[in-house]
Amino acid sequence: MPDSFAIAGVEVPRGETRKIELPIVRLYTDTEMAIPVYVHRGKKSGPTMFVCAAIHGDELNGVEIISRLINSKSLKSLRGTLIAVPVVNVYGVLQQSRYLPDRRDLNRSFPGSARGSLAARTAHVFLEEVVSKCDYGIDLHTGALHRSNLPQIRANLDDSETREMASAFGVPVLLNATLRDGSLRQAAADLGVRILLYEAGEALRFDELCIRAGVRGVLNVLRKLEMLPPKKGRRGIEPFVARRSGWLRAGDSGIVNHKKQLGDHVKKGEILATIADLYGNELDTVLADADGIIIGKQNIPLVQEGEAMYHVAYFHEPNEVLENLELLQDSLLPEENF
Repeated sequence: MPDSFAIAGVEVPRGETRKIELPIVRLYTDTEMAIPVYVHRGKKSGPTMFVCAAIHGDELNGVEIISRLINSKSLKSLRGTLIAVPVVNVYGVLQQSRYLPDRRDLNRSFPGSARGSLAARTAHVFLEEVVSKCDYGIDLHTGALHRSNLPQIRANLDDSETREMASAFGVPVLLNATLRDGSLRQAAADLGVRILLYEAGEALRFDELCIRAGVRGVLNVLRKLEMLPPKKGRRGIEPFVARRSGWLRAGDSGIVNHKKQLGDHVKKGEILATIADLYGNELDTVLADADGIIIGKQNIPLVQEGEAMYHVAYFHEPNEVLENLELLQDSLLPEENF
């Protein structure tokens, strides 16, 4: 870890903390806009890791995760540098929207450009000023509007160090996810930055279990990287890796009656939901196409034909995944002190 470290021209010496406003493109009203960046540097040398939230402006669980993280007593013993960015897509949060005002998805706009669109410029600034200065990263997400995700880590699990980080996070499900062009994960990988994507909860909602799992997960990764001292006396969760997942879609339009919920183990051919018309006449039955665990689910009881309803991760031993999910729920007690 170098003695000199700066973001947006603001120097942060070892052993100190700074709250930095990272300037981005102004609004057309000439209103200044900036990404809030919290930098905490330990006194001792170590890796540099970023944690960011709200790349999609309606995904808010991560905002609270970072708020609790930076106020955690555990950070007093930090080695290295932690960069915490509670809101990347400031414009989206203001509008409670997934997208930027130019209707672009920020997580499809990396690496961006200093002369491009609003999305491209925001991506460029974040990549240059934050991501490029790190060794590791954790990107916090939720499901989309009216959809919930089971706490899960998505990452390149073929890389051994990334897989160790993912396992240390401490959620029951790891999904080996391919890199998408334009995503922060892709841009970070191109820079040699190992990154995890944490998915949990629903857009525009706080979910206490997902938030607590996220805070503890980030701290677990910091301990794995020896940026924090190890914590003894806790039984770890042995996660299961899904190499394949898929969305099950509606075969007709109508009113949904869900038979299965988030986290449920399903068997091939089992009924997940029925779809009926306004008079209660059944139009379609949604069936599991293989054994697995529901890791994503549409919440609104209205569906259009072809719409994605259930995201299922496929495992050889789904019962053990359920046991680990119950262990996670039992371990995240309200009185736990992070």
